[in-house]
This record gives sequence, structure tokens and C-alpha cells, in this order.
Amino acid sequence: MDLVLRELGRPSGTSADLLTPQQARIASLAARGLTNKEIGRELHLSPRTVSTHLYQIFPKLNVTSRAGLRDALEAPARINRDDGR
Repeated sequence: MDLVLRELGRPSGTSADLLTPQQARIASLAARGLTNKEIGRELHLSPRTVSTHLYQIFPKLNVTSRAGLRDALEAPARINRDDGR
């Protein structure tokens, strides 16, 4: 998953533009369809904290919805499969 998230970072490649490990976990769970409450329960966070993380994640990945988040996280894997990797 780290490779996927690095590829989704902004072109500048600075560490500030990439998802933090916590954001990566939250993004992955949200992309799988879990609610903020379910994500919070799994990661021992409040639903509000999960919401705040998602609010920060969406612009980093240039998405506006959980469906867009799912597509953004799957896109590099789909590209690699198409390239035969």
C-alpha cells in the first residue's frame, strides 16, 4: 500500500504532500466502505477525528467522495495490471 500512496502524492514529492501512516490506514478503511464510526472503533479514534483525517486526505488525493477515494487507491494497481506488472 505504501507504493500506491507514494504514487498518489503530489508531483513535488515532498513528504508533506504524502499521506501519513494514520491517514493511509483511514483512507484504506474508508475506501473499503467502513463508516467513520466503524473506522474509529477499529483504530481507537473518535468518529470526529476520522472525519478530520478524511477532510485532509481528500484534497491530497484530489477526490471529493469515498467512491473517488476508492478509485484513487485502486488506480495505480489497475495501471500496473494493465502494464503486465
